[in-house]
Amino acid sequence: MARAGLTTERVVRAAADLADEIGFENVTVSALARQFGVKDASMYAHVRNARELRERVALLASGEMIDRIATAVAGRAGKDALVAFADAYRAYALERPGRYRATHTQLDPDLVSGTPAYRRTAEVTAEVTYGMLRAYGLAEPDLTDAVRLLRSTFHGYCNLEAIGGFGAPRDVETSWRRALDALHVALEHWPRADDADHG
Repeated sequence: MARAGLTTERVVRAAADLADEIGFENVTVSALARQFGVKDASMYAHVRNARELRERVALLASGEMIDRIATAVAGRAGKDALVAFADAYRAYALERPGRYRATHTQLDPDLVSGTPAYRRTAEVTAEVTYGMLRAYGLAEPDLTDAVRLLRSTFHGYCNLEAIGGFGAPRDVETSWRRALDALHVALEHWPRADDADHG
């Protein structure tokens, strides 16, 4: 592939595709250069190093993922919103494994603060996630606790599913549905922080 026409956006999208193919940890400037049929030096006109390349993939993937979730949740509330959110999360994690892994990257604060797209992603993530949970009547600090419960449940389930970690004969999809039922019940009957403090 010719060097002409390379842009930072095109380089980052190619790196994200490569992450899905070979694993996020295996994405390097050299591997990407080979994809484009150019020398490594050509990549450095668009990213400073492998760390920046991976961080930009993380920014791209985070935006893609929350946009998919926001579309799924739009117009829904309560359990319908929870299920739509969870299903979109799981679908992205399983369909885009390299990108999904990238979303858990610790980002350079300077890159984050200088990237309007990331600020938008953070705002949409907060709006969609907290908006869904407020329908359950939750407020801080219960909101943050509930977000952590959902995130750890979704992430753990998707990771185990991706590596074939569920060995029991029980259908994985059925267990996923039951897990969402249980989360819905937990959110509806959430023990309020103020009650726990005075219990």
